[in-house]
Amino acid sequence: MSEALDKLELDNAAKKAAKAVEDEAVKDTNRIKRNLKRKKWVDWKTQDDEEAANGTKRAPFDPADRIKRKKSAILLSYCGANYYGMQRNPGMQTIEEELFKAMLKHKWITEDSYDQAQIACFQRAARTDKGVSAARQICSVKLPEELDLEAFNADLPEQIRLFGVERVTKGFNAKDQCNARTYTYTLPTVAFAPCEAESEQETFRIGTELLEKVKETLKLYEGTKNFHNFTSKKNFLDPSAKRFIMSFTSSEPFQSPHGVEFVTLKVKGQSFMLHQIRKMVGLAIAIVRGNTTAITLERALTEERLDLPMAPGLGLVLDTVHYERYNERYGKDGIHNPLTWEAQETQVQDFVERQIFSQIYKTEAEQRNMLDWIGTLHYHSYDTRKDEPPPAPVGGKSSKADDDNDE
Repeated sequence: MSEALDKLELDNAAKKAAKAVEDEAVKDTNRIKRNLKRKKWVDWKTQDDEEAANGTKRAPFDPADRIKRKKSAILLSYCGANYYGMQRNPGMQTIEEELFKAMLKHKWITEDSYDQAQIACFQRAARTDKGVSAARQICSVKLPEELDLEAFNADLPEQIRLFGVERVTKGFNAKDQCNARTYTYTLPTVAFAPCEAESEQETFRIGTELLEKVKETLKLYEGTKNFHNFTSKKNFLDPSAKRFIMSFTSSEPFQSPHGVEFVTLKVKGQSFMLHQIRKMVGLAIAIVRGNTTAITLERALTEERLDLPMAPGLGLVLDTVHYERYNERYGKDGIHNPLTWEAQETQVQDFVERQIFSQIYKTEAEQRNMLDWIGTLHYHSYDTRKDEPPPAPVGGKSSKADDDNDE
């Protein structure tokens, strides 16, 4: 009885602590909104007189500061090999930092928007982790009507390109309106070679039977399942640990210019958690190679906490962001175009082959990332983890802080 009371007290204390944190976050958000809405009334005559006395003069009015901006969706492609992810991070080289510097230079956004992205209503469809690339990333932001994409791209690094801009509805949000995301993972087929066999990356060729086993293993992930073992700091009882995988397939094998055989895995789901796809791929490789069995995958979807491997980030690419519901409702209204980007597809495909896949092929051939990684698979137990207790659910509420952060 005393143990039950102690547990109840601990639960109540945890709920109170979580409520206090939530209340403080709400206060901070409201404070920011008030600051953004607050207008500063300036007595320009007095200020001009003071500046003239000090030998300075107010800069003339710049019409660019009064440009009318409307909500837009932009199509962005980038190779993330040399970047610390998509999201801006002080002191780090990120995709958004390069994007915002170019938008400020071309007066697509104001200096205030550069400092505080929420002023321009900026939102990305999905965050990508360090080293992860994107073929068709979508962002929403308020932009002017007249834009010079060619001049804009000239001021971006060659690893980043903006291929299209579409006007969208006033309430459009690139993340919230997205109803599915597709990622690809491109890897050398030697990753699936039986663990007891000695195989060379350049000469290995996957057989029909082994490739079929790969496809069957990937299919086990499809459907609505609990993926708490495929991310970090998620409890089995957390509702956000449940994700719907629509499809998980493999391409037919093909050879890179370096003579190495590759396949591309493609997974489509409503949303993904931090490291989820890389762990799904990692466990699939271990099963096909024989480091463990499909029973481990079945156990990983239960309340057990298992030790699972995580595949390297190099081959992971955000392939497509889907807006079927938005397109159905607004894409045929005569005002807005559907967000399918068909006119830009040829340019995107060329960029993906030249900047993203070529980097994957080259790095694998020179550094053998995948071969080094599969050499560590035998260190994993694929059994219950005993190094730390499972995270406790906070206040009975699910956290979405790491949604679409993979990857």
